[in-house]
Amino acid sequence: MRRTREERSAVVFGFFARKGPFKASVAPCGASFEVRAGDNLLKAALDNGLPWPHNCRVGSCGQCRCRLKSGKIKALNDFSYVLSGEEMDDGVILACQTSLRSDVEIEVVMDQPPTQLSQPKTVAGTIADMHALTHDILEVRIQLDEPLPPYLAGQYAELTVPGVIEKPRSYSFAAAPDAEQPGQVRFFIRHVPEGEMTTWLHAADRRGQRVSVTGPYGSFWLRESPAPMICVAGGSGMAPIKALLEQVSQQGFQRKVTYVFGARTQEDLYCLDEMHAIKARGNGHFNFIPVLSREPDGSDWPGLRGNCTDILSPEAFDLPNSHAYLCGPPGMVDAAIACLTKAGVCEAHIFYDKFLDASHTPSGRN
Repeated sequence: MRRTREERSAVVFGFFARKGPFKASVAPCGASFEVRAGDNLLKAALDNGLPWPHNCRVGSCGQCRCRLKSGKIKALNDFSYVLSGEEMDDGVILACQTSLRSDVEIEVVMDQPPTQLSQPKTVAGTIADMHALTHDILEVRIQLDEPLPPYLAGQYAELTVPGVIEKPRSYSFAAAPDAEQPGQVRFFIRHVPEGEMTTWLHAADRRGQRVSVTGPYGSFWLRESPAPMICVAGGSGMAPIKALLEQVSQQGFQRKVTYVFGARTQEDLYCLDEMHAIKARGNGHFNFIPVLSREPDGSDWPGLRGNCTDILSPEAFDLPNSHAYLCGPPGMVDAAIACLTKAGVCEAHIFYDKFLDASHTPSGRN
């Protein structure tokens, strides 16, 4: 259903007396749910347990895109920051930046998770431990006052520090649920120079500090398949990939897995003991390949050098038949997607989580 610019503006920016709630009907799955006044479409979908594709939830990643088949909405921010004019003319919208002005029909393809998704919940906790993994990445463990709803390996939570940092920041769980300590969650948090939360965490020992954890969120989970897996990560992107690998290990490595991890120098490598332990349980099905991009010439590094995407060739791996899981900075993820699709990996079999900071979000949000 293509719309003229005037029709699109009327649908997106129209104002109506009724404030909701409104009903959203979803094709092709046939689900429907209520969207309350003040809620965006994505929040309502997640609150109702739907596996709606999403990542950032602030209008930057584009993963929550869907098509408006009928009804009227209000755009909370400009869709053109992420969507092309052709997409918007075809009725494509961002669920996280959409409030309803009438009952609507929406079209979106949702992958079915292995178990029912949990509805996000906010739980208080205390920073129980924190220590440096590298010069700019901390492992932060939080002891929760009560359990979070069950999460899937690869998902994330939002953190706030009441009275100190009220704006939530998103971090991936750094362990599979069954590999975590009872009542605890852990995160790998990289220092972002302009990041309020990361600067605060890295500035001092925050053990004993009270925090709030909200989750789980995210559609980056392990898809059930016997297909070989190629995982690519950089920086704190280790966290969700490590969680996925722990899940595969717990399942007995019923598929071949290759993990390419990009770092700058040897000092930026971490979780090596964990990778060796997973490899020992892998019965020859797991291969960990660290690649260093800025390792000094003449050092004792015996491994590969360059960008981690440089080695993604169909000659080296069974790429056309693989499922890919990517996590890290947007530039790295985009480069990996380009390499993998060129090598014959089906786009529907590429799953990714871009780690976005304030520099990657529309003006006024981070």
